[in-house]
Amino acid sequence: MQEILGRSVLEGELGFPLMVVHREALEHNIATMAAFARDHGMELSPHVKTHMSGEIAAMQLAAGAWGLTVATPRQAQAARGFGARRVLVANQVVDPAGLAWAAGELERDPEFEFLCFADSEAGLDILSRHAGARPFRVLVELGHAGGRAGCRTLDELLDVAAHAQRAPGVELAGVAGYEGGLKTAEDVKEYLGLLQDAVEHLRVRRPILSVGGSQWFDVIGRELVATQAVIVLRSGAYVTHDDGYYRERTPFNRIEGELRPALEVWAHVLSTPEPGLAIVGMGKRDAPYDEGLPVARRGGVTVTRMQDQHTIVQAEGLKPGDLLAFGISHPCTAFDKWRRLPVVDRDYRVVGVVTTNF
Repeated sequence: MQEILGRSVLEGELGFPLMVVHREALEHNIATMAAFARDHGMELSPHVKTHMSGEIAAMQLAAGAWGLTVATPRQAQAARGFGARRVLVANQVVDPAGLAWAAGELERDPEFEFLCFADSEAGLDILSRHAGARPFRVLVELGHAGGRAGCRTLDELLDVAAHAQRAPGVELAGVAGYEGGLKTAEDVKEYLGLLQDAVEHLRVRRPILSVGGSQWFDVIGRELVATQAVIVLRSGAYVTHDDGYYRERTPFNRIEGELRPALEVWAHVLSTPEPGLAIVGMGKRDAPYDEGLPVARRGGVTVTRMQDQHTIVQAEGLKPGDLLAFGISHPCTAFDKWRRLPVVDRDYRVVGVVTTNF
C-alpha cells in the first residue's frame, strides 16, 4: 500500500469492499482512554485481541500503556513482537507449547514480565510443571454466577491463592476479574467490592487488581480509587469504538468525554432487484455481525441481514454502482477479517497502513 499513500481510497484503486481506519478517531480514542486511566489512578493494559495490530499496539504503548493484554499464548507471542515488555494473558494458561514459550522468554529476557490468570489448583499445578528459571506470576481470578471463568466464592479464591503461594515455579501477584457480563451498575459495584475483599486478604507486596471490559470503566474508576493495589484496566474495544454495540454501552454516555468510531466499510451496490431492495457487495467476510449489523452512513438505508458476501438493505433510489459507507458494530470481530487496512485522513486520503496478526 505504500505506493498509494496520499491517494484517495474513494478513487477505487484498492477495490471494494474495503475497511478503512480513520486516523483522527484512532488517535483520539487512544489518548482519551490513556488520560482516563491516568486521571483515575489506574494503569491501562489494553486488550489487543481487538486489533492484533503492531502499528496500533505501538501507539497504545507510546501513550503510556502499562502492558498489553491478550487471550492466548499465541497472542502473547505476537504482543512481544509488537514491543511489549509486559504481557498479561487474561486466561488460565494450560497449553504446554505456550507455557514452554513463556518460560523460555522469561529466561531469555530478565526484564520481560509475563502474567496470567488462575482459578484452580489444577491450573496452578500445570504452571508449576512447565515453569523455568523464573516463576510464572499469576492473578487468581474471581468470577461471578453465570459468568465465565473464575472462582465463584471468596473462600475458593483464597484456597487457590494459598496453593499459588506454595506451588513451586509460581508467584502470586494479585487478583483479577471481569465485570463486562454484568447488567447493572449495582451488580458491578457489588462484584468490585468482592474483588477488593479478595485483595485485602492476600499477603502480597504491592498486589495487582486487574479488571476488564469497555462498558463499566467509569464505575471501576469510582469504586476502586482507594484500593491498596495497582489497578490495571484491560479495556480493548475503545480503541476504534463503533457505531452500534459500544456506542450504546460506552461509559462516556454517562461521563464527560467521548470515543469516536474509527472503522468504516465501503462497498458497491451490486443489484436492485425489487423496489426498495438493494444488494450490497459486503458480507460476513468483510464486516462484523455478531453484536449487531453494520450501520449505513447514508440516510434512508437500513441493513436487514448479511450473507457471506452480500448485505441486504432496504432503501429507495439506489442503483448498481452506487458506493455506500457503513459503520460497524463490535470492533472485536472486525479486524480479523482483514490483513491490511488503509489508515485515512478526513479526506479519505491514505496516510498509513494497519496490519493484523490473527
